[in-house]
Amino acid sequence: MNLPNYFLADLPPEATLSPAMITEACQTLKRNRERYLASRSTSDLVKVLSEVAANWLQAGDLFRKLALELGPAKTGFSRETLAKGLDNFFRQLTPDNFHALLIQEFGDAVSVTGDGCHVTGEAVSSRHLPLVTRHFWRGPELLVHITAGNIPNPTLTSIVFGLLARSAQFVKCASGSSFLPRLFAHSIYDADPKLGACLEIAEWRGGNADLENVLFAEADCVTATGDDETLAAIRSRLPVKTRFLGYGHRVSCGFVARDVLSDPGARRVVTNAAEDVVAWNQLGCLSPHVIYVQLGGEVSPEKFAELLADELEQREQTEPRGELAAEHAAAIASRRSIYEIRAAHSPDATQHWCSKDSTAWTVVFEADARFQMSCLNRFIYVKGVKDLNEMLQNTEGVRGHVSTIGLAASEDKMRGLAMQLAGWGATRVCPLGRMQNPSLTWRHDGRPAVGDLVTWTDFEQSV
Repeated sequence: MNLPNYFLADLPPEATLSPAMITEACQTLKRNRERYLASRSTSDLVKVLSEVAANWLQAGDLFRKLALELGPAKTGFSRETLAKGLDNFFRQLTPDNFHALLIQEFGDAVSVTGDGCHVTGEAVSSRHLPLVTRHFWRGPELLVHITAGNIPNPTLTSIVFGLLARSAQFVKCASGSSFLPRLFAHSIYDADPKLGACLEIAEWRGGNADLENVLFAEADCVTATGDDETLAAIRSRLPVKTRFLGYGHRVSCGFVARDVLSDPGARRVVTNAAEDVVAWNQLGCLSPHVIYVQLGGEVSPEKFAELLADELEQREQTEPRGELAAEHAAAIASRRSIYEIRAAHSPDATQHWCSKDSTAWTVVFEADARFQMSCLNRFIYVKGVKDLNEMLQNTEGVRGHVSTIGLAASEDKMRGLAMQLAGWGATRVCPLGRMQNPSLTWRHDGRPAVGDLVTWTDFEQSV
């Protein structure tokens, strides 16, 4: 890959990073932010990011071509999976979507540079004097991201949000996962070198205290994605003054109401369910582990599972999963053998379907409705329940750790089901088929997208 050495991740594999290099990179980022980013207008940033995204959607774009040509070997995703996943991401980065995001996050508030200044409303003081309050915000000077690396979109989104917050950013990628974030950073640098100079992309194995301690010492805000133990370890090492935003392990599932289980509607629902299983090979927190199917419809849960297996077989021809590391393939084979034995002894309680001569996809139907963690990589459970209440009873063990629930139901029932799920604690409810494709305005784990990064000042004036 013939790209300039703009980032630490561009160094040859044999290069060794040192604490001094990390400190120097952070201090350079801060200087560049002051010169090139802190005073940039929102409209200017949106224009650059929208143009970069539009370029990524073009077949002839250099960075897209590199992603699709080299990505399968670098990431393990097939060319087709990469293409669809990247297209879904970059289609979100439009001026209209950025406008909706910024209105949601900031309303009429303005940055400390005065960008887009508006009076936001009136309040009454304790002395009953009318006040007009203006709200100002400022982003972190240096924002550090500790990324998980299982799928690229969360890291790319973090970079976009950090730029909107006018923050210099140091993106520390998990070992072996810097390829796509690095390409994205290069595409920003290519479109606007001064903006690109406010980014750093690096990669090393987690737990390198010598590098991470100096990185954390320079940061104003750290975001991290990982399991609860990883987040706790990072939090314990941060200075008290440093803001920490941790995104822990989450799981997702789907629910199919019986009123959409008649032909041809059922086949559309199956197609949508397959979309969620195939997207990014089911590796993201938004991917389903289980699809719950309501009993009493024209299509039974067992038949739904069979139809889903047929659809996944067809998808393997058009959107192949790609090669797996030996240990992941072995885990799937081992799990399959368990259900093969169960199905042979209790066919009414367990059935399974799987790809022949490969671990490309697996569907397991179980009468036991308890939530089951999938081994992912297109391994999906289908379980029958009498209603949404029974599904929630059987997912109680992961309550508080559920990110997304994909719904398939008639239009008149969707709102009521969504409100019930919101009350239970789900932070995102979406149509089945869109689980791994959230909107730009999605509040990750139910928290503000960009607003979580910034610090506010309320300026009250008597009138």
